[in-house]
Amino acid sequence: MPEHFDDGSMRGAPRTILLTGANGQVGFELARSLQGFGRVVACDRSALDLADLAKVRDAVREIRPALIVNAAAYTAVDQAETDVDAAMRINAQAPGILAEEAARIHAPLVHYSTDYVFDGRAPNAYVEDDETNPQNTYGRSKLAGEQAISAAGGAHLIFRTSWVYGARGKNFLLTMLRLGGERPELRVVADQIGAPTWSNTIAVMTANVLAQAIGTGAKDDAPWNDWWRERSGVYHLTAAGQTSWHGFAEAIFELAGLAKKPTVHAIPASAYPTPATRPSNSRLSNDKLARTFGLRAPEWREALSLCLAGGVSSSG
Repeated sequence: MPEHFDDGSMRGAPRTILLTGANGQVGFELARSLQGFGRVVACDRSALDLADLAKVRDAVREIRPALIVNAAAYTAVDQAETDVDAAMRINAQAPGILAEEAARIHAPLVHYSTDYVFDGRAPNAYVEDDETNPQNTYGRSKLAGEQAISAAGGAHLIFRTSWVYGARGKNFLLTMLRLGGERPELRVVADQIGAPTWSNTIAVMTANVLAQAIGTGAKDDAPWNDWWRERSGVYHLTAAGQTSWHGFAEAIFELAGLAKKPTVHAIPASAYPTPATRPSNSRLSNDKLARTFGLRAPEWREALSLCLAGGVSSSG
């Protein structure tokens, strides 16, 4: 049986970490950044489909992890409007089951949520305690997941992030690189504001937080319980700074060093209607994260430059 995070001993078998969504944008990066914390059991959808709630519960009971990191999610925002049951099952019910099972075996849970839990009408960056008011099914499902985790009563960290992109999967960066190579002109929304956040930034920041848990925990008899009990809750985790989707697109083409850049026209969101309503303001304040863990993510352009420097395929 693997050690648990409520065991102060650093000896014996390695701690087991259950990672879901291992082939997703964030999960792929987490599978790498969590190296050294224990034996990572990285499950993609084929190994652990969060839509199968019974299998989720059985997996935790079989693996008995010392830590669960849930990077799996239903992220098809527009499709969720007509696929409500699946979105709620994966984003709300499954995290609740993970949290219940984690609490039962005294294992902390790390989970990822979204700016979409807010309505986007605030004039400033949202803080964690601001009133939630999701405007689409995806946002409602993610908020329900947060609430289910909190209700389970176990140790947990919920990281809300925004505008996630990376070198794999389906995201705005890869879409722009593909379209930029196909079209001389693009029309991109300019009146929605947020912080583009690299999936690697999320994974590395998560690992830095967990490293603090280990460092703090080595000194007393119940380190993991104490550390997690004092810090459990919701935190915002995004890149620093802000831009619009239009600004993000222009930065992508500038930093990618394309021989011929497309012309990017700014348009209002009303000119690009989608099934799911998007918030106009997706800015999240990271001050609580900085106060609690002493960590601040890089500015969004800096992170984008690092991502592009590592090589990105426009085919996604």
